[in-house]
Order: sequence, then structure tokens, then C-alpha cells
Amino acid sequence: MTSTQPITPESVLASVKEMFAELRVAAELSRAEFDQRITKLDRLIGGITNNNGMVAEEYFFNSFEKGKTNFFGEKFDEIEKNVKGISKGYKDEYDILLINGQAVGIVEVKYKAHGNDLSDVIRKAQTFRRNFPDYQQHKVYLGLASMAFYPELEQECISRGIAVIKQSGDNVIINDKHIKAF
Repeated sequence: MTSTQPITPESVLASVKEMFAELRVAAELSRAEFDQRITKLDRLIGGITNNNGMVAEEYFFNSFEKGKTNFFGEKFDEIEKNVKGISKGYKDEYDILLINGQAVGIVEVKYKAHGNDLSDVIRKAQTFRRNFPDYQQHKVYLGLASMAFYPELEQECISRGIAVIKQSGDNVIINDKHIKAF
């Protein structure tokens, strides 16, 4: 036969405190596990996003490289990718550069273009001239290349004189009839 101790307010309070301590430990473990899972998910999503961006850059670079002749109304002799400019205050990266003796085509590549990408594209013309002063006298043309475009964004590019470059099946479609030199 087991003896039971009398239930007192003190013993109930001690039991409740012990239960809360156990719950606090369990909650902290759950929180740590949750934080680990979120960190892992962030890395995974970031990896997928980076991979999609790299796929888009490679796709458009290869498309330009194969037929690197006439874009933006110009014949280009050189093509470069992922060119970094590092002038103080003008640090930037240019996804694709098309170059000849009179003009430079700067193509910003996105997996899925968004409206806020336009300011980045326009900024590239300004930072490019600062980063590469040898091209000060060259005409600079801008293009936004994307695997997917919103129709409104296409129209905005057209109205600002920026080429729209997009995938259509196995083909690249370049809408540059409205292009302007920056």
C-alpha cells in the first residue's frame, strides 16, 4: 500500500511550477527547432532563386552569343557576362554587355521581371559610364531580359526606350523597335 501525502496549497504550487518549467524547456526546444527549420528553408529558397537567376543568365547569354550580330539596330563584335564595375560610389554588375566601336548594349537578366527592376536597368547606364570611362562617347542601349514578363512591364519598358527580351518556347524574342540611346 502506498502512502499519499496530503494535498496542500504549497504542494499544488510546487507541482504547477514544475510543470511550467517543463513546458518552458519544451517550448525553448521547439523554438530552437523552428528557428533551425526556418534557416534551412531560407537557404533552400535562396538557392532556388539563385539557381533560377543563373539559368536565365546562361540562357540569354548563350542566345546572344550564338547570334551576336544585330541587336538594338547595331552589329556587336564582343559579348561579356557578369562584368563588375567597382568605381567608388558606382559599384555595379552588368549581366550581359554587347560591345562594338560605337555602342554598348547592357542587358539586365531576371528569371521573372518585376516593375521595380526598371530602376535597376536605368541605373546601369549611369554606373556603366562611371565604371568604364573609355566608353563615355559610346551610345548605351538598355535591355531587360526575362523568362516571364507582365504585359504592363513590357509596356513600361517600351515607353522608356528599353528593349524587351523574353523567352518564347525555344526562341528569344527581342522587341527593340522603340529603343533609345541613353
